[in-house]
Amino acid sequence: MSPKILALYLPQYFPFRENDEWWGKGFTEWTNVGKAKPLWRGHYQPKVPADLGYYDLRVPEVREQQAKLAREAGVTGFLYWHYWFGNNKRLLERPFQEVLNSGKPDFPFCLAWANHDWTTKTWKNNGKPAMIAKQLYPGEEDYRQHFHTVLPAFKDHRYITVDGKPLFAIFDPYSFKDIRNFIEVWRNLAKENGLKGIHFIAICNNTSTMKRLADGSIKRVLPNTNSSAEVYKEMLSLGFDGLNSFGKSRGEMLALGRIRRTVRFLLQKNISWFPPLKYDYAKVTKHFFSPEDRWDNVYPTIMPQWDRTPRAGKHEGIYINSTPENFKKHIEEALEVINDKPNEHKILFLRSWNEWGEGNYVEPDLKYGHKFLEAIKTSVF
Repeated sequence: MSPKILALYLPQYFPFRENDEWWGKGFTEWTNVGKAKPLWRGHYQPKVPADLGYYDLRVPEVREQQAKLAREAGVTGFLYWHYWFGNNKRLLERPFQEVLNSGKPDFPFCLAWANHDWTTKTWKNNGKPAMIAKQLYPGEEDYRQHFHTVLPAFKDHRYITVDGKPLFAIFDPYSFKDIRNFIEVWRNLAKENGLKGIHFIAICNNTSTMKRLADGSIKRVLPNTNSSAEVYKEMLSLGFDGLNSFGKSRGEMLALGRIRRTVRFLLQKNISWFPPLKYDYAKVTKHFFSPEDRWDNVYPTIMPQWDRTPRAGKHEGIYINSTPENFKKHIEEALEVINDKPNEHKILFLRSWNEWGEGNYVEPDLKYGHKFLEAIKTSVF
């Protein structure tokens, strides 16, 4: 049985009021992508889309074309980022709602709650950040309203399930102090509405510098690059059914050295003339997976590229040698990690389908064409 490949999908490719107010009329993810400049000779910026062009997700044909490309490459479905800020405050909901309401494309999907503040720093890392939308957790009445808002999606025949339950991922399980109660409320509501339950997934780094205390507060800790067991047990104790592990921090620490990485990061973030920090993709992804990523209820991440120049300039690490050939090796290593798991839990999260502002995408571009998609296809078929 082929593994499930769930591709994280950013809906920030159409203009809407809040972005117009903060960034100017017509702002979308493409605005930053198109303005990016190379930081050294041979640096591929700006990144230019090929087949789909600078698309607008209000156009149904674009969404159909994306689904066709994904299906042909062996991607199981899209994991749409879902923005609910509390008190029925939503952003970026239009593309997914149109997919849901129209029934098209007929391509599997599920939701990942991006439960974080929206500040000006979210889309452009310069100056002092100002708040656009604050992430709030108002309590049980809001949890119920949130559930009933997504219930039609859960009941859609296209919705992806694990063990017969709709998959729902949560981006930041650390800062949501009432997460246990939220999960319990949703599980009860699911059963009341004819579902078997919800398969809750916590998105978390497999090597973390954060620890959640009993009162829900967070303290900083030294990362453990040898084992993820403590991190994973902590997340599962909150009521999650599974974890989506992200190995980027672990890989960088082991590729560059923990202390050196920290010093370089601080220097480049605070000194304007300091050169960009480059990570070799193959050296990082070599260390992407921890031993505990083999647990049955841990779903590892595969990452094709990383270059946040459009959003952060040179103030974040940039991956070099992110080639389709190296991505294929990375996929093959991930497939080996999940090989012995039950078929229903042979799941990989692809981060991402279309995060162009992070240089983190597999959609065709002018440099590589379909080669990142072909890397997936030749690995899973």
